[in-house]
Amino acid sequence: MVQAWYMDDAPGDPRQPHRPDPDRPVGLEQLRRLGVLYWKLDADKYENDPELEKIRRERSYSWMDIITICKDTLPNYEEKIKMFYEEHLHLDDEIRYILDGSGYFDVRDKEDKWIRIFMEKGDMITLPAGIYHRFTVDEKNYAKAMRLFVGEPVWTAYNRPADHVEARGQYVKFLAQTA
Repeated sequence: MVQAWYMDDAPGDPRQPHRPDPDRPVGLEQLRRLGVLYWKLDADKYENDPELEKIRRERSYSWMDIITICKDTLPNYEEKIKMFYEEHLHLDDEIRYILDGSGYFDVRDKEDKWIRIFMEKGDMITLPAGIYHRFTVDEKNYAKAMRLFVGEPVWTAYNRPADHVEARGQYVKFLAQTA
């Protein structure tokens, strides 16, 4: 099962867990109220997994590719890692399925506090359009992920502040309805 918690405010390497003491865990229901969806799948059979195909069909995830995030395979690795960790939002949902390795997605809650979601092999997540978030690998510096989209991919990130973006306005309305 996925692990999520409120982050501490300690400075330092973002690849560290940043778990506060005492721990402040976050459950799947709290993530769902933020519009974050989660599945646990068998990453060893992603190429012909009927459960993955069912999710893709039901949610219209028609496009996909695979990215390997590590120093040896990702051009401009350090620059990309910094870019992924900039707080931003997208106009479309962000769907990621970890096929190998691990990392963290951080999302903002309703009070603008960071929740860290630890993602490892077999974890699939959907972050809703308009949610402020960021990503980093953990100390292993390696993650292989499937990126899924509804239709053609749009890679544009809108760094915070982006409250003027329509997707952000729609997301804020969604949050108000789930209060």
